[in-house]
Amino acid sequence: MKKLLLTCAMALGLFALAPLAPAFAEEAAPAAAASVATPPAAADAAAAPAAAETAAPAAAVPAPNKGDTTWMMLSTLLVIMMAVPGLALFYGGLVRSKNMLSILMQVMVTFSLIVVLWFIYGYSITFTEGNAFFGGFDRLFMKGTWDNVAGTFSNAATFSKGVYIPELVFAAFQASFAAITCTLIVGSFAERMKFSAVLMFCVLWFTFSYAPIAHMVWFWMGPDAYTGPEVVDAMNAKAGYLWQMGALDFAGGTVVHINAAIAGLVGAFMVGKRIGYGKEAMAPHSLTLTMVGASLLWVGWFGFNAGSALEANGFAALAFVNTFLATAAAVIAWCVGEALMRGKASMLGAASGAVAGLVAITPACGNVGVGGALVIGLLSGFAGLWGVNGLKKLLGADDSLDVFGVHGVCGIMGAILTGVFNSPNLGGPSAVADWTTVTMIAPDAYVIGTQVWTQTKAVLITLVWSGVVSFISYKIVDMTIGLRVNEEDEREGLDIAAHGETAYSR
Repeated sequence: MKKLLLTCAMALGLFALAPLAPAFAEEAAPAAAASVATPPAAADAAAAPAAAETAAPAAAVPAPNKGDTTWMMLSTLLVIMMAVPGLALFYGGLVRSKNMLSILMQVMVTFSLIVVLWFIYGYSITFTEGNAFFGGFDRLFMKGTWDNVAGTFSNAATFSKGVYIPELVFAAFQASFAAITCTLIVGSFAERMKFSAVLMFCVLWFTFSYAPIAHMVWFWMGPDAYTGPEVVDAMNAKAGYLWQMGALDFAGGTVVHINAAIAGLVGAFMVGKRIGYGKEAMAPHSLTLTMVGASLLWVGWFGFNAGSALEANGFAALAFVNTFLATAAAVIAWCVGEALMRGKASMLGAASGAVAGLVAITPACGNVGVGGALVIGLLSGFAGLWGVNGLKKLLGADDSLDVFGVHGVCGIMGAILTGVFNSPNLGGPSAVADWTTVTMIAPDAYVIGTQVWTQTKAVLITLVWSGVVSFISYKIVDMTIGLRVNEEDEREGLDIAAHGETAYSR
């Protein structure tokens, strides 16, 4: 743990020094700093040369939409609730009582750690212009979000021309996404990994897997950068790699669920199985808490999915309804599947079905019609049930809390089916064809097979990228501080061994 703290301190020191010189330069010559009147993604494309800015008066910064801003702040709070306490309680109820506090700690501290790293450098390398795989360093420590010249805060793009929210609100919303993604992973190696190893792995994985994939999928130059047909190709070329490819991911099927799921699966293999796995009973210690956690996840997920519209509009409403319906359908499907397999439907199955539906609809929520959401929800219930039973046995990994079985399987299914049900012939809104007019693809021009192949390529790229980064990150952690607790500590339980406290009095 001391080695980890020393490493983190040195890293933070380096990041702290990096932006000092340009920051001092801005204070010394504020007239040379660009006024951020456009979305941050489009700022570089729309900014005039420094000399021209000095000569001409700065344009008035447009006011952000108050309704959209309020909705996005509420959505951010809902996503925070998903992780702490939602995911923490969901996972906490699934582990044995001697590891209850350890999983709560891993979720809460990992979430907090990633939020700090996000505002130091994560936001910058994800949502500023760089190349197709990584952003730049224009927003280190959120530098530039306050304009000394205009005396106001910078704005961020939504998906509509001339509509903005404060950049800080957009950054906070995306911080909650990054943080909950890393907390999802800890369920795969629960009950046996060192606390310090969890944190060190998450720092590496967040930096080299989450941020690049989020940049590849979600970074583009913003609608206001598309001023005419002549600039479309140039603006598209500055977007993330998977965005350029045409991959659709409304709220994080690839970025969050598939990304985290493969990292968890790699971890389950590399950390190894729990002592007594397959021989001793390892039943969840409190399905009541798991039910509470699943319920909080469901409620919070409306912010996760509908908030990804970035505006309080029809697409937010579509994502909201699809999230509601698909999750309910998945609960029913999982219970039916369990009843057919075992003769009884279980509370654990119903809670797991809810999460399966939430995961599957995430990439599709704003990209498919209500009918498509119903089909995706029903299929995800059965797919998740197979993932935690049949696939888990085939893989032979001790994925403690079935991260890959649910998030991986249902995330992949949802991402691919997005390409099917996005079709206007099946009730979908269809993909955006041209941001100069914000038109949609006509029914006779939409080719399901083409979009499904695009979605499949995005899934494969995410699996490979995250898998490779995860393997290297686990290796680095193992060679420095070690991945796993010793046998005595594992048998005693991580609550006492790692944190010196217990969840329940004995």
